[in-house]
Amino acid sequence: MNNKTLKIAMVGLLAALSYIAFTFFQVKVTVAGGTTSFHLGNTFALLGALLVGGVPGGIAASIGMGIGDILDPIYITVAPKTIILKLFIGIVCGFFAHRIIKIKTKEGKNLTMGVVASCTMGMLFNIICEPIFSYFYTSFILGLPEKAAATLAGMNLVTTSVNAVLSIILATIFYLALHKKLSNSGMIEKLLK
Repeated sequence: MNNKTLKIAMVGLLAALSYIAFTFFQVKVTVAGGTTSFHLGNTFALLGALLVGGVPGGIAASIGMGIGDILDPIYITVAPKTIILKLFIGIVCGFFAHRIIKIKTKEGKNLTMGVVASCTMGMLFNIICEPIFSYFYTSFILGLPEKAAATLAGMNLVTTSVNAVLSIILATIFYLALHKKLSNSGMIEKLLK
């Protein structure tokens, strides 16, 4: 299997995992102005960025969670926001993982710290941007009254923060569990080409 086919297959797998984690491992919270949720979808945005790179990992998460939004009548109107934000979670995490920290060259404790730091940067982006983007998107594009948009954005900050912590922990565990096997088989090199 060539590298391009392998990467496309991984993006498809990660998109499916993002969709499943977002859709089936989700607790919705309704507030004045809309609905937000606790979910595990961001875990696979991070894992994808670590395994296949920031852009492909972000694309996988955008596809998976975007489809999750489109198929849910409650979230269909916010699908464009989800697609944009999930793409950038992957880009930010991947940038730190592969360009700044270079996790491919790390082992042991340094690898763990590098993975946690990269995931934290991706989730920090989301914690900051999700509520802000949500406020402007729901207020100016969807026409929600400012007070309701602000209430929804405030609740998004809470759910996004909890989701971030869970996603960092799970993505780190999953990546470290896969890392040794994928490194020994030369798969990491192939996925990141």
